[in-house]
Amino acid sequence: MMSQSAILEQILRSKRDEVAHRQEACPIQAMQARAASAAPARDLCAALRAPGVSLIAEVKRASPSKGLLWPQASFDPATLARTYQANGAAAISVLTDGPFFQGDLEHLGMVRSSVELPVLRKDFVLDPYQVYEARAAGADALLLIVAALSDAMLESLYRLGGELGMDALVEVHDAAETERALRIGPRIIGINNRNLATFQVDLETTARLRPLVPGGIVVVAESGVHSRADVLRLADMGVDAVLVGEALVTAADVGQKVRELVS
Repeated sequence: MMSQSAILEQILRSKRDEVAHRQEACPIQAMQARAASAAPARDLCAALRAPGVSLIAEVKRASPSKGLLWPQASFDPATLARTYQANGAAAISVLTDGPFFQGDLEHLGMVRSSVELPVLRKDFVLDPYQVYEARAAGADALLLIVAALSDAMLESLYRLGGELGMDALVEVHDAAETERALRIGPRIIGINNRNLATFQVDLETTARLRPLVPGGIVVVAESGVHSRADVLRLADMGVDAVLVGEALVTAADVGQKVRELVS
């Protein structure tokens, strides 16, 4: 079985090629113009500062490790997002990677026009073009994975997103990445409980890294959240929000699962 780190390397190679092709189809100047004309961004950071543990509910059809999570042809990102909103989610995350997650940037646009919550573009953002592309599609925030970026590019993409009015969920997996992330002064840090070298998920990753994040920064726990008990455990660790995808899209009753996690 291919390791998680090998999958990440494969995804990043594919993503660089994809971005190059997308720029050929729509030059960056045109994408910048589209971004400039987009509706103002909604404030993800403010949405996650509500009392209790907020939920970022994810629109996710597949993953490299689990395959197809929503096999039915009826997959409807807009309807799913409205269900999330109606049952108490604070924000929506939309996976836009196609080859590995069966996502699409069009899904983000569909979601953004269907809900009033902040919408996060979850993808492997490596190039300024993708930041403009995200804002043009209506994204209010974007994911920046520290493990996938140099220090210089991490800061550059973070600053560009801010200039366009977008928040960034700056994702870390270990202490060294947390230190790197803090240098750019993020408003939101995501602690991914999935080990990049294996497929293992351990909520104790959040327990180890949470104390490294200073007060005032919103902390989001990612991966491995399946139940209300998990949410309560993470609340005791001091997180402000959880990002949940698989447990929601595979639930027999999605609305009930959202209510369970936010109750």
